Amino acid sequence: MASVRVRPDNGLLFFDFRFQGVRCREYTTLKSTKSNRTRMEKVLAKIELAIAEGKFDYEQFFPGSAKAIQFKKEHQSGNVTRISANEALTSVKANDIDSPLFQDFAEVWLSENKPLWRQRTIIAAEQHLRKHLLPLLSDKPVHTIDKATILSFRTDISNGVTSGKKITNKTINEVLNVLLPLMREAADRFDFKDPTIGVQRLKLQKSHVEPLNLVEVGSFLNAVRSDYYDYFVVRFFTGMRTGEIHGLLWENVDFERRQILVRETFADGITEYTKNDGSQREIEMSSNVYEALRRLHLATSKISNYVFCNPDGLPLNAQNINRRIWKPTLRLCGLKTRRLYQTRHTTATLWLASGENPEWIARQMGHTNTSMLFSVYSRYVPNLTRRDGSAFEALIQTEFKEA
Repeated sequence: MASVRVRPDNGLLFFDFRFQGVRCREYTTLKSTKSNRTRMEKVLAKIELAIAEGKFDYEQFFPGSAKAIQFKKEHQSGNVTRISANEALTSVKANDIDSPLFQDFAEVWLSENKPLWRQRTIIAAEQHLRKHLLPLLSDKPVHTIDKATILSFRTDISNGVTSGKKITNKTINEVLNVLLPLMREAADRFDFKDPTIGVQRLKLQKSHVEPLNLVEVGSFLNAVRSDYYDYFVVRFFTGMRTGEIHGLLWENVDFERRQILVRETFADGITEYTKNDGSQREIEMSSNVYEALRRLHLATSKISNYVFCNPDGLPLNAQNINRRIWKPTLRLCGLKTRRLYQTRHTTATLWLASGENPEWIARQMGHTNTSMLFSVYSRYVPNLTRRDGSAFEALIQTEFKEA
């Protein structure tokens, strides 16, 4: 019986059938996927039909095949199905709007994008595919996934169909950040209507910054464990992100110029390039940061390349610091519990309140411009840019007084 089989040596598919009592094998370069098998089985059905009707022309289906020479014979015009295997595959795709299954195309799409992405982006995409996308979409040909399917999928994962519990809008949007570009590429590649048009990401609640003021910073530093004092001095007065601090190498601490060179980030056991090009920057050390790093140099430079490390010389674990140092110290000081990331917001508001140039602050923070400073932090420094109405109020008072 004719069949589509897979070669054990390389995993590629081949046709296996009989013609005129001879077993024939014709090999392809197609990988063993469900979509490729389906396409080849449709071609194989055409071959079997042509053989049954006596119209099979081996050379037309498999031009250049050694078997074709054995079976070459005269055919009357119109009695032969003159279609090659490649033409048959193209015909099947055109007529039936054939496309690969979602799981097969997702594998290809992911492999094509890996050279372009950071390692953490790759890991996140793989997790979202495995946990949310493949359980619901894996066996669907990509051209059958329309807008209604995507919206239904969004509702399903929101209700916990794949996770067993409701998930946040932020996580749903992260999953959509994988699904939508994947489907746009599939639509472009297999020539069907883009199903992502009009699909909206879910609205997120605005995240408010909760920085510490200078008095609270002093209270925290006085109460924190002594072995983490210098760590938090650097956090509070440089504005570095957690990954940037934990990935800081001694080679990127320039004591002569009093600069910290932000070049790598460390998270989830991976050291890699910073969040983006704008995050590559040089941070000026204040005197307290300079002194803290000098003390740390004596303590850790001989056991590790990392500035902040555990006794084994490995980078610190952010979750441990958050759970065992940051939050307990906040409670000890009677301060509101907040995210560890608020140390970065604290730096920005302290710099702004002190009257530092906003453009300088933006460079120190790794922002491409000052818009974030004014939109996120301005309420903490109302007189920074005279945008609180006080200038207009002063003008009115002056004019009326003179009148």
